[in-house]
Amino acid sequence: MIRAGIFGATGYTGFELVKLLDGHPQAEVVFGTSRSSVGQHLRDLYPCPIDLTFSATEDVPLDEIDVAFSCLPHGQAMGEVARARAAGVRVIDLSADFRLRDVDVYEQWYKVQHLAPEMIKEAVYGLPEVYREQIACADLVAGPGCYPTSVLLALYPLVRDGQLAKGRIIADSKSGTSGAGRKASVKSLFVEVNEDFRPYGIGRAHRHLPEMEQELNAWGGDVRVTFSPHLLPVSRGILSTIYVTLKPGWSVEELAAAYRQTYAGEPFVHVLPAGQLASLAFVRQTNRCAISFAEVGEDEFIVVSAIDNLLKGASGQLVQCMNLMFGLDETAGLPG
Repeated sequence: MIRAGIFGATGYTGFELVKLLDGHPQAEVVFGTSRSSVGQHLRDLYPCPIDLTFSATEDVPLDEIDVAFSCLPHGQAMGEVARARAAGVRVIDLSADFRLRDVDVYEQWYKVQHLAPEMIKEAVYGLPEVYREQIACADLVAGPGCYPTSVLLALYPLVRDGQLAKGRIIADSKSGTSGAGRKASVKSLFVEVNEDFRPYGIGRAHRHLPEMEQELNAWGGDVRVTFSPHLLPVSRGILSTIYVTLKPGWSVEELAAAYRQTYAGEPFVHVLPAGQLASLAFVRQTNRCAISFAEVGEDEFIVVSAIDNLLKGASGQLVQCMNLMFGLDETAGLPG
């Protein structure tokens, strides 16, 4: 059995991770930490029969685990990641602390000083469909953001194969309220969100933007993204509609065929038939990414991508990476 510890186990992503590992055939949770709920049980916070008592971060037995998951916010995660790595523990981090390869870019966007910049070079970006071999050998995996996962999987085949005619991409994304985390906020209260639909962080202001551009440009593109995130009045899920101009000659049917070829054998990427459009219903409570296409005209297309932000956009993808790191069936413990 793989013995796992979870830093920050009381948030939505932490809770999803506990549930996934509890049902995993080859993994078990040794500890889960919390700053505000030390000594409390998981059932005190969530309606859940899993027996887990939350520990203080400084009291956890790092010598008793094989892998540490960090579900802590940016800025808080890097210290615990460094401590776990110093103890010889492999780490999968969900914060932004090790996603960006340029320390200056990280500090510019996240407004904190990076305390472990030397570790950024060893971090592998945790998108299995692109970096599977590197993840399998990694000791530190940086889990992608939820928005970037939906956008990057939708664009990877086009950018990798040099099929963009223009380097400007528009990504219009909508997320359920769980993407804002479990911490109380007026903006995420039911009365504030219900029967509303609002943009936020637009105008090159959202912190996931440099992450998207970093990966797209690493794949050979010369890409600039216009990213417009919105808050949906639903609990979970991300739907991204992405506007691209391609080199001449493409049809919706040909796009779908090319994507199926790229993602052939991928257990969690589902390319929908021409004429069928992805929606949250395709992916809710799964580790799936559903992708579909629509033609606009003049070589312009819309690529639609849907994921569950708490699973393929967060905890499910972390478990997928863990499976690769420990040589397990990549789908083990994951709802497909």
